[in-house]
Amino acid sequence: MLGAIIAFVPKYKRIGQIVGTHGLKGLVKVLPMTDFLERFEKGSKLRLNDQWVVVESFSMHKERPLIKIEGINGISAAEKYQWAYLEIPEPQRPDLDEDEYLSEDLVGLKVTTTDGIELGVIDDIVAMPAHDVIKIGELLIPAVEEFVKEIDLEAGTMIVQLIPGMLE
Repeated sequence: MLGAIIAFVPKYKRIGQIVGTHGLKGLVKVLPMTDFLERFEKGSKLRLNDQWVVVESFSMHKERPLIKIEGINGISAAEKYQWAYLEIPEPQRPDLDEDEYLSEDLVGLKVTTTDGIELGVIDDIVAMPAHDVIKIGELLIPAVEEFVKEIDLEAGTMIVQLIPGMLE
């Protein structure tokens, strides 16, 4: 008797969105949705509109990745991809240092202050220009060492130290 057949459906993670063109040769400006900009480097394989593409060149322009994708050779071809997302397979995770975390790993952690006050669960990590911000309901906490004192992914907890006035 044959058991259930389960199809493997790969998941993909959005790492950027094409927000415009640059020049006449098919370069596109990317709004990054990752801290790991090396994912856009020359030779990287990315999904674009359900097709695999290869990055032909990579540079930074006004603090944004500027990439050339193989097969997109002019401004009119590049314009067709405006607002499209660039993706990678979900299991593809970067190697992290001991004190580095992916935002998706922090969402759902239970947050307590150094004084033992339970603040709730992390709803989201919001990317901001200076640093990320931890969102717990309406409370926003800068994701910097001054505030974040301990992260324990195995226990599902984070300990933070707030400054006066943050809870009011």
